[in-house]
Amino acid sequence: MLIVDAQVHIWTSGTPVHIHRQVSHYTQDEALRDMDEAGVSAALLHPPSWDPNANEIAIEAARTHPDRFAILGFFNVADPRQRAVLDTWRSQPGMLGLRFAMLKPAEANWLADGTMDWLWPAAERAGLPVGLLVPNRLPKVAEIASRHPGLKLLVDHMARPRGSADAAGWADIGELLALAKYPNVAIKATGAPSYSTDPYPYRNIHQYLQQIFDAFGPSRMFWGTDVTRMPCTWRQCVTMYTEELPWLKGRDLELVMGRALCDWIGWRLR
Repeated sequence: MLIVDAQVHIWTSGTPVHIHRQVSHYTQDEALRDMDEAGVSAALLHPPSWDPNANEIAIEAARTHPDRFAILGFFNVADPRQRAVLDTWRSQPGMLGLRFAMLKPAEANWLADGTMDWLWPAAERAGLPVGLLVPNRLPKVAEIASRHPGLKLLVDHMARPRGSADAAGWADIGELLALAKYPNVAIKATGAPSYSTDPYPYRNIHQYLQQIFDAFGPSRMFWGTDVTRMPCTWRQCVTMYTEELPWLKGRDLELVMGRALCDWIGWRLR
């Protein structure tokens, strides 16, 4: 089975956000080693905000291993001088789309204050999918999806608030499921183990994963890890889905574990 992780960070400098491994680097070689051990075929890189060279590092990984890495990259959308980068975005090795976490204080209100308004039609015209880290901002995603039906959106980490877990962490899942009516919205079911305080296989959150699957279907639900902040091994992140969810099997399992993500972002893997 083709197994493609929908979110992985690599870096060579900077101080990671505290929820991630507090190490000075997690390189492409280290990631490839761990992917091979876990049985992960490929990974979609998300350049992290703490490394100033993150885009370049991801591009080098994708250039060296085009069958193992692709990228959702970022740039400063608040700088009008950088808007032209969309014209040649895909000319960069492995660069298939965009992703914005908006974690820095100066970025926190980008969705609400109009800073990103120019991006949606521009990305729609360019055919660039956009990933968004948007806990507590799902109505804004609905607004963007409705106004720009040709723009493919990916909702990071099932829109779970950072640090949330168990039933309390899924209290607003109804808002997430409501996005299913927009065919241009897909859910990255990444980081699932971190939203449970149960031991592996984190059975108390399986019901929420099934609700997402039932609402969005296998073509708009993408498995992944954000592995450098997971409470378990990469392999366990895989087997939680491939062995512990009896309702996920056959072609549906293949789609969720990688095929659907590749189709969504236009990544042509074997």
